[in-house]
Amino acid sequence: MDDTVYLQDGENRSAVPVLPGDTLAQALFRAGCFTGRPLCSGIGRCGACRVRFASLAPPPVPKDSRRLSPAELAAGWRLSCAHAATDASGAVIEVPPEVAGADASGRGARRAPSREMPTPSGYFLGLDLGTTGLAFRAFPASGEGRVIEGQALNPQLGAGSEVMSRLAFAARGGGADYLRGLILDFLRRVIRNLPGPVAKLGVAGNPAMISLLLGLDFSGLAAAPYRLDFAGGREMELAPDLPRAYVPPLFGPFVGADASAGLYAVARGGAAPPFLLVDLGTNGEFVLGLPDGRFLAASVPMGPALEGVGPRMGRLAGPGTAVAFDLLPDGLSPVTFEGRGEASAIGGTGYLSLLARLRAAGVLHEDGRFADSGEVSPLGRRIMAGLGDDAGEPRLDVGGLSLWASDVEEILKVKAACNLAFSGLFRAAGIGPGALSAIHLAGAFGSHVNPADLEALGVLPSAGALRCRCAGNTSLDGVCLLVPDAVARRDILGAAGRTTVIDLATSLGTEGFAEAFVKRMVFRYVA
Repeated sequence: MDDTVYLQDGENRSAVPVLPGDTLAQALFRAGCFTGRPLCSGIGRCGACRVRFASLAPPPVPKDSRRLSPAELAAGWRLSCAHAATDASGAVIEVPPEVAGADASGRGARRAPSREMPTPSGYFLGLDLGTTGLAFRAFPASGEGRVIEGQALNPQLGAGSEVMSRLAFAARGGGADYLRGLILDFLRRVIRNLPGPVAKLGVAGNPAMISLLLGLDFSGLAAAPYRLDFAGGREMELAPDLPRAYVPPLFGPFVGADASAGLYAVARGGAAPPFLLVDLGTNGEFVLGLPDGRFLAASVPMGPALEGVGPRMGRLAGPGTAVAFDLLPDGLSPVTFEGRGEASAIGGTGYLSLLARLRAAGVLHEDGRFADSGEVSPLGRRIMAGLGDDAGEPRLDVGGLSLWASDVEEILKVKAACNLAFSGLFRAAGIGPGALSAIHLAGAFGSHVNPADLEALGVLPSAGALRCRCAGNTSLDGVCLLVPDAVARRDILGAAGRTTVIDLATSLGTEGFAEAFVKRMVFRYVA
């Protein structure tokens, strides 16, 4: 059997080798497609990996039929994540230009004008290596001169939007080297565009991203029982042509250098214990600082829904993406980055805002079900005029956008995971949420989410919104503080020695993990 598929691009055709175990989406990603494009990790909901078979189209599977129309299926369109690469052997495939790949080369970087004089002492460079996004900051080692910052989507996104899909891809056929090379190339481009040399480099990220970057054994992170083989807190070799990179301490298998760097940043900023650092990404990380100098940490897999990946109309925040919803007398209106107006997709904060408004209007029950029209107010009935059936699944059309029942379930899973982490940490510490001085919301999501929406959906405990502080990109802030400062590095190593990672599966007493999770699958905070 032919172990190749053929990629058609206009008049050009190229051979793409396929490996056993790869989906077609993963085989195309190895060939350079979907670079920096967030995919839903094979669950078949985002539709962003659609391709057209010009020949030998495989029979549609249920995932295809849920996202593609009968006319599209008849024309050869399929979701490449839904088909094994080996089943497509010999086929000719067309990838639409709009999904072929995204620019992950450092877009957002402020390049120095050519007339700017190089900084003789060089730059300190910090990189926040996120599962979804990359952010860097270069600042003169002399302390004088301008700071250069930039951000981009993680070019590894085509291998999957969350950690486990990334590791599964890395485990097969040179996947780890391919993923590592994408980040090293990003760093090379950033350094090449600086007006002076890099004197010191620091990288913060979760343990999986750090292990892939450093070319380390990641098997302890890929399957239970999980283990951490690299504890960080030191400089590491990246490549012969790159500076050695300082990596802050890693607290546990899924609480990484981004958490320790973030902890240092908020502590340096004057956070008074007891405080809680919360980073809600594809992997939620939580650090509880206690008055006696100890720290309790926990992590939960949250998936990419809060990034806008997975829900049917989800998209990363950007132009035309609803980031919030207003509840008006005539119904709901989406709010985009540009202001109120038409939106073509919904971001993570937009989904939270939409569900919070639906809860306020009585349209959405606590358990995530849509209400009956007889149960709601006149405003609720106006909203529910958009409720219909889509192939057996309830769908609510609102403001030119749609919300499926399965989208609500995806957000409920995120809510339950976050609630579980809060409950486990508070129980382990022997305190209640009312004892907190502040909840520091980290990362891009924490900078844009409305804490009142988190509280309305039960992600935060009662009155939790009042304690929230927007902390910004604490991972990047922290690594930039640690890169040039030997004393700071010793301090964060000391903090790592006083940190205990809580096993949420055993922290809730006699309650089993599955039972505790299901109990929290409601839009209400459960202690």
